Amino acid sequence: MQKIAAKVLTTMLALLITAVVIPGITVTGIWAGFWAALILGILNVIIKPIFTILTLPLTILTLGLFLFVINGIMLMLAAFFISGFYVSGLLAAIIGSIFLSIVSSMIQNLMD
Repeated sequence: MQKIAAKVLTTMLALLITAVVIPGITVTGIWAGFWAALILGILNVIIKPIFTILTLPLTILTLGLFLFVINGIMLMLAAFFISGFYVSGLLAAIIGSIFLSIVSSMIQNLMD
């Protein structure tokens, strides 16, 4: 349980940093960031594997680059569900998801 809470908090911090750095991504407050991180985690566990399997031929054809688009779609889907968390478009979502994963990895490495 502590690992899940730590993962949500590190994702929230990374999401807040991403919102500051990447234009087109906005988080209006800490609670919006918390709920966005929680929903993003749930979407990545439940919906992302389904999307990945359904788009497997396209992912293979693009040598895995389509996974960036899937990550961006997950970010946009989380923004759809959470008020106070906004993503302006697919390009901002793709760039934001790449930056989010880098920052989240850096934060988790610092915590270990």
